[in-house]
Amino acid sequence: MRTTDTADLWYKNAIIYCLDVKTFLDSNGDGMGDLPGVAQRVDYLAGMGVTCLWLMPFYPSPLKDNGYDVSDMFGVHPALGDHGDVVELIHTARDRGIRVIVDLLVNHTSDQHEWFRQARRSKDNPYRNYYVWRDDDPGDTSAEAMFPEAEDGIWTYEEKTEEWYLHHFFSHQPDLNTANPEVRNAIAKAMGFWLQLGVDGFRVDAVPFALNESTLKHLEDSDLAEPHDYLRALRSFLQRRSTTGGSAIMLGEVNMPYEDQVAFFGGEGGDQLTMQFDFLGNQRTMLAMARQDAGPIRQTLRERPSNLPVDTQFANFLRNHDELALDQLPEEEREEIFAAFGPEEDHQLFGHGLRRRLASMFKGDPRRLKMSYSLLFALPGTPVLYYGQEIGMGEELSIEGRGAIRTPMQWTSGKNGGFSSAVPSKLVSPLTEGSFGPRHVNVADSRRDPHSLLNHITHLAHIRRESPEIGWGSVELLEQPNDAVVAYCCSWDEARTVLLHNLSPEPAVVPIRLEGEAPGTMLADLLENSTLELDADCRTEANLDGYGYRWLRVKREGDPRLI
Repeated sequence: MRTTDTADLWYKNAIIYCLDVKTFLDSNGDGMGDLPGVAQRVDYLAGMGVTCLWLMPFYPSPLKDNGYDVSDMFGVHPALGDHGDVVELIHTARDRGIRVIVDLLVNHTSDQHEWFRQARRSKDNPYRNYYVWRDDDPGDTSAEAMFPEAEDGIWTYEEKTEEWYLHHFFSHQPDLNTANPEVRNAIAKAMGFWLQLGVDGFRVDAVPFALNESTLKHLEDSDLAEPHDYLRALRSFLQRRSTTGGSAIMLGEVNMPYEDQVAFFGGEGGDQLTMQFDFLGNQRTMLAMARQDAGPIRQTLRERPSNLPVDTQFANFLRNHDELALDQLPEEEREEIFAAFGPEEDHQLFGHGLRRRLASMFKGDPRRLKMSYSLLFALPGTPVLYYGQEIGMGEELSIEGRGAIRTPMQWTSGKNGGFSSAVPSKLVSPLTEGSFGPRHVNVADSRRDPHSLLNHITHLAHIRRESPEIGWGSVELLEQPNDAVVAYCCSWDEARTVLLHNLSPEPAVVPIRLEGEAPGTMLADLLENSTLELDADCRTEANLDGYGYRWLRVKREGDPRLI
């Protein structure tokens, strides 16, 4: 099979970059990043090897939850630009070979959304059934609160109508009643609108909460046979209305065990989410990093479903825009990670997450950071970067909650890190201070340093794009004696690549045996100028430095690829 045969499944070999428009680049000096600012940096993203840009919410919002409290699904926050700026950004990105996806909020709105303003006026308002209400006291629901530091339950009393409304997140984010066909139609209409403007799909927020038990209770008033029919309907609509030949995607936030994630892909039919973030894999990877033992990563590669439909995919990440969630791990394993990477109470959030960036968790160790990003790009699936990761940005713990990792992008060592010309007091967020601040960590300096993390990630991105077997292929774990090393082989069609990573500061020798290959077959290192040769038993050995890594492509006689 040739890669050109699968161009419509572009996301399986993509490099996704997530950014917050508000904190990326301010083009007009008002202290807040904006869409024209992002457009000015599209060439930077293209040069890095990014092929898909994920824009966090830029819609009108009171900004009580970083824009995830949307008050108009069809609009653009006036401080960030207008619809024309969205179209120009999409056009500029597409001209550089970059697709654009945007956030889709299916679970809740802001309490300032006109739907909720109407709904809370009276019980017989036409928008009342857009949300989930109850007239009996729900009692103590504190154990169900996602943010126990901010909310004491998932129901809030509305005095005017003397009923409670549901909110799995903050009380200013009432949950939508997705069992209501009018709600589902409104969300589909919003999808169609943004697809018509040229987006290539959606990152779908908080998917399981939109198909929750409270929705089930409303199904008797709905035409849904069961909640997952809603995802099927959205996927079908997406494919019909896509302006890019039916290749638009839905990338879902589903922080659940693998057996549950299969259902959100649509099982064997693959008719629901196109992609899902691998939260369990992320959490086990952090456990492996903390232990300097690759066992949890090997466990992930063994347990991750392998019989999924060909057009589905997992998305891998080391850090995202929220707290580093550890909620799928047992308490004792969470404590191991806290001890290694977030020992101070101020480092932790909600009792099951970290509000730190990777560079500071690793104390700026360049060997460990480079190995970690090599692992991210080498894991089967699609890699996702969060803005600032490529230069090793840190967090600012003086900012409350998740805001600690949402500081302005650091472009230069100059005023405001090159983010904005505004006076510092006008910035949308304080800058990161200290050794990870813009004076020491910025794009301009990183581009001039051939050994920088930025240039390392750029190299990885370009090699990853030339290695479709990682995004497409089957995975075979390779047995070897060193607990700190994860070794596996990705195979697709005729392509075969061996990926090795050492999570320990101690060097290691990794034995490799590739059954089915001919003696004398070469293994070409994709990251440096070296080769290995298989002996008569199809064996060889690879040396790994402390925190070392190697990508070894099987190179047979007549192989047309460059390496």
